[in-house]
Amino acid sequence: MKRICIYPKDIQLLTGKSERTARRILSDIRKEYGKEPKQLVTITEFCLYTGLKEQQVLPLLH
Repeated sequence: MKRICIYPKDIQLLTGKSERTARRILSDIRKEYGKEPKQLVTITEFCLYTGLKEQQVLPLLH
């Protein structure tokens, strides 16, 4: 089954950034898309925000 949400650990894996930076990136994405602090961020939103392609990101997430 394919996931649709992305978490700080996933961002760390994809970018090599620290956990704190990964959490900041998620926070920035939530602000960009007008989400509340507790709302989840989708992989699609992450890819649109960072400019990465979903075809590259999805195989790296288990």
